[in-house]
Amino acid sequence: MENIAWMAWTLPTAIFFALLAATLGAMTWLAIAYPEAERVGVLRIPTTRGDRLFISLVLAAVIHLLWIGLVGTDAIATLPIGEDGFEISSLWLATAISLGLAVLIFRTV
Repeated sequence: MENIAWMAWTLPTAIFFALLAATLGAMTWLAIAYPEAERVGVLRIPTTRGDRLFISLVLAAVIHLLWIGLVGTDAIATLPIGEDGFEISSLWLATAISLGLAVLIFRTV
């Protein structure tokens, strides 16, 4: 069980799924309120909002898996919250990179 302890329901996991649900809700609202035509970006293939979301989610998964494999999830800072403090994982940096790339994908692809 110790080998899969990192897969437990944690605050970052909860935030990820909450943001994913909010994104899907916003995308559904956008599709209803503002129907879109396919757009051709740097990939030179027609894509929709859903296509760009899928590309960004797959890229985020790859970035996080590579980050875990190459860098690890060691703490980069400890906030003085609670008795022992709240450790901030280096995985948050991978999340920031993923969000930046998602914005880039939605703007250019």
